Amino acid sequence: MSPKPDVSEERKDQIMNAAEEVFTRKGFDEARMDDIAEETGLSKGTLYLYFKSKDDLITAILDRIFQREFKAFENLDLSTLSASEAVWLFTDTVIRDIQLILRLMPIAYEFLALAFRNKVVQTALKLYVNRYMDIFIPIIERGIESGEFRQVDPKEVGIAGGAIMEGTILLWVYDNSLVDPEKHIRSGMKLLLEGLQANPQGV
Repeated sequence: MSPKPDVSEERKDQIMNAAEEVFTRKGFDEARMDDIAEETGLSKGTLYLYFKSKDDLITAILDRIFQREFKAFENLDLSTLSASEAVWLFTDTVIRDIQLILRLMPIAYEFLALAFRNKVVQTALKLYVNRYMDIFIPIIERGIESGEFRQVDPKEVGIAGGAIMEGTILLWVYDNSLVDPEKHIRSGMKLLLEGLQANPQGV
């Protein structure tokens, strides 16, 4: 006999999906729990059974976004690849996730604003950055050890790679007619890899 679906989790997903739509349209400050209840078709009382406040809902959405990325990272098999190939596979994974969440970018950058005043959001963003570094930095270290990359500070390279990815998205938010996230993340990472090569022959 098949296990029963987790109705509670399905309902939470339904509420978070609706909240994403409302937050994208109105922003965090203007959106109300009443708006989210209306979007879901649920009563406000039912909404509060799952999320006690708008902050709880915001935190749950942030966690869901990052958990999706973490799962994608954890499924990467980098062991048989050169360091450059591993960097490109990692980059491809990030780009795929970015493409899925571009419509949520207005929410993502409201999270950045919240990070200045909300400890829960600060903690979640710090976790995300450190998980990214935990995957990317060992790739650079392996490239240095194998002689594929020059002797560089792996942490500095990790920060530079993160700046390329996050900075490109931020520029896209400023002017999406100027920036193509996939194209310009790839070109930025190519320039970074070219600078890392111990014996440059193209990457």
